[in-house]
Amino acid sequence: MEILATGPFWVLVAVLIFFGITIYLKVPGMLAAQLDKRSNEIAGELDQARRLREEAQELLASYKRKQEEAMKEAEAIIAQAKVEAERLAVEMRANMQAQVERRQKQAEDKIRQAETQALQEVRAAAADVAVTAAKELIAGKVDTAKDASLIEKSISELPSKLH
Repeated sequence: MEILATGPFWVLVAVLIFFGITIYLKVPGMLAAQLDKRSNEIAGELDQARRLREEAQELLASYKRKQEEAMKEAEAIIAQAKVEAERLAVEMRANMQAQVERRQKQAEDKIRQAETQALQEVRAAAADVAVTAAKELIAGKVDTAKDASLIEKSISELPSKLH
């Protein structure tokens, strides 16, 4: 019984009683259940994290597609704007050229009208001067007797000139 007086024996007994009580109270089963529960929770969290990651990747891919589509659309809009700007520039050049030609033609027409009017005024003035000069010449050279004979002669020639 010397063995009963040693410390390691009582430590062994205490350990065996401890293990016996823990087995009797089903502590290993509870620990296993708690570990299983925690393992299941972690597995669920990992699954949820995996799903969230997949959703994030899908969302990222979707946004990348949308960005590419937006870039293509922006490039198409820019190209269309360039075409439209070029068309407007050509149209504006044509309109400006037509307007310049119209104004040039109007100026030329006004110049022609002014020339014609000036020519008519000069002719009218020349005719007035010629009539005045002719009146003065005729008044100075013709006498009343000759006037009467000229008028009679003109009247007699009138029927032949009218037919």
